[in-house]
Amino acid sequence: MSDKIELSFAQRFEMEKLTRAIDNTADLNQLQSIAKQLVEAWHTQKAATEWVIKQHLDGSNNLVHPQIKIIAIK
Repeated sequence: MSDKIELSFAQRFEMEKLTRAIDNTADLNQLQSIAKQLVEAWHTQKAATEWVIKQHLDGSNNLVHPQIKIIAIK
């Protein structure tokens, strides 16, 4: 198991798409809009990661949905 976090193909594709959109944008308002979307996405991902870690540390097995239980395979 690698300690390095690797992006999926879909994630790399989206990252490339956004990078190209930024590179091709000269309009300040559009760049600000893209930047705000990226900040929101970053903080949403950060909150989701913190929630998963908290659930794991609390010993919860309810990580997916309150109605779905995760089964640990040993």
